Amino acid sequence: MELIHLEKVKDGKYLKNYELTYHNKAGREKTYEIVSRRELESPEDIGGKSSGVSIVAIADGKLLLLREFRMGVNREIINLVAGMIEAGETIEECVKRELYEETGLSVKRIIKILPPSFSAVAISDVCTNIVFVEAEGDFSDHTSENEQIRPAFYTKEQVKELLKTESFSSRCQLVAYMFTENPF
Repeated sequence: MELIHLEKVKDGKYLKNYELTYHNKAGREKTYEIVSRRELESPEDIGGKSSGVSIVAIADGKLLLLREFRMGVNREIINLVAGMIEAGETIEECVKRELYEETGLSVKRIIKILPPSFSAVAISDVCTNIVFVEAEGDFSDHTSENEQIRPAFYTKEQVKELLKTESFSSRCQLVAYMFTENPF
């Protein structure tokens, strides 16, 4: 597989659409569409930098989960605290800001920052870091008028029940399942 051409076809406020033209393994030309949160100038830019974080937060042996309305699926889902890294911001600063904005909680301790991973490899080059933290404080709403988020801490047994009945983001579902099997 060989990328031979990259062209931006739409420049949205948050997402940019690109067409990638490849020579497939049979040597034929194939055009593939992707979205990115970044300006892609060359093939080397594709997937080259983390653009956000997903936060796995625990406190007192409980897992923080959000009930969050997501416009892209037109429903409330169970999700992790997550957000985009702002210009000039470190991953640690982003984690603290996003946790506070979406829940009112603060970071007591960063446990582990995983290397960047791809969020939706079939359609996007977006990379995020999964960050494990110990959280503290009380819930308060600091979200924008465009966000509907209800945070709560859940025990292992409560998470097991949610996994049977609720819609999850894929990363959150995996984290929730692993929490029920091996609490962090």
